Amino acid sequence: MNRERLRQLLDAVRRGELDPDDALETLATLPFADVAGARVDTHRALRAGIPEVVYAPGKTPEQIAEIARTLRGAEQEVLVTRVEADVAERVLALAAGGEYEPVARLLWYGPSAGASLGKGTIAVVAAGTSDLPVAEEAAGVARRLGNKVELLADVGVAGLHRLLASSEVLRQARVLIAVAGMEGALPSVVGGLVDKPVIAVPTSVGYGASFGGVAALLGMLTSCASNVTVVNIDNGFGAAYVATLINRL
Repeated sequence: MNRERLRQLLDAVRRGELDPDDALETLATLPFADVAGARVDTHRALRAGIPEVVYAPGKTPEQIAEIARTLRGAEQEVLVTRVEADVAERVLALAAGGEYEPVARLLWYGPSAGASLGKGTIAVVAAGTSDLPVAEEAAGVARRLGNKVELLADVGVAGLHRLLASSEVLRQARVLIAVAGMEGALPSVVGGLVDKPVIAVPTSVGYGASFGGVAALLGMLTSCASNVTVVNIDNGFGAAYVATLINRL
């Protein structure tokens, strides 16, 4: 249930096309549905603008499939994150009709081309090829949540000319997501080139002293670019979610 679906329901009652008792029955599943091992939030799209997103690790394929079927039964799109290939194969066997993105590790149930809800473009900028899984997660989530997305890969500060060659993409974006490991310098550089919000995503890519992404995280937190804000290590999903909300304002 989302705002548009609720509006249609109320309009149908107002026009006399739908009995009020039938409308109440449709709303009876709000605000959640109990399934084995989960309490599925069918009210979230109405309340927060985006349906519940399912985090796969720690859940069995059977649990994921049941949650997906419940959300689809509530006429909601379903996005599952951090889905490994073998888990995705099993979930798709249990709940057909989904699409799997292996690099981003995303599983999607819904229209292949969703409605565009964002006012502009979200640019996802990845420092290195090793950062692509996190960058692809951010780009894939942003697309599924109704945004136009531009992905720039392998444009880190070790070869700054590669980033500057795409300055038009950077300048035209409404929100930017900068994904980097190692020392995490990329978001500061991007922030210094644009007048838009930059969401920095530190990755766990790097040699020993990068401490699994902590070095990048601290570097981004202490950025001298005032338009940079930071999410947690490897959290491409969180960056895309916040970028989506900004892009809808």
